[in-house]
Amino acid sequence: MQGHAFLVWGAIGLIAGWLASFVTGGGGLIRYLVSGLIGSFVGGLVLNWTGITLSIGNPFLHEVVVATIGAIIFVFLAKLVT
Repeated sequence: MQGHAFLVWGAIGLIAGWLASFVTGGGGLIRYLVSGLIGSFVGGLVLNWTGITLSIGNPFLHEVVVATIGAIIFVFLAKLVT
């Protein structure tokens, strides 16, 4: 993986975590990054398992939306566990 790919991945995680915090509450840079990066994985799995496809023309925006959905799911599940 090239260096700029890590930056894009991190940017997607930060944006997704920040957007998810509006729904779930809380915040902080590290929490945004962690929830967004885990949310990318969770969102991809959930959308794949359910067969839901999103028709968003911009690939970066598509990844942010998927990661935000996953981050919201992840944070809600984490709050249920704790």
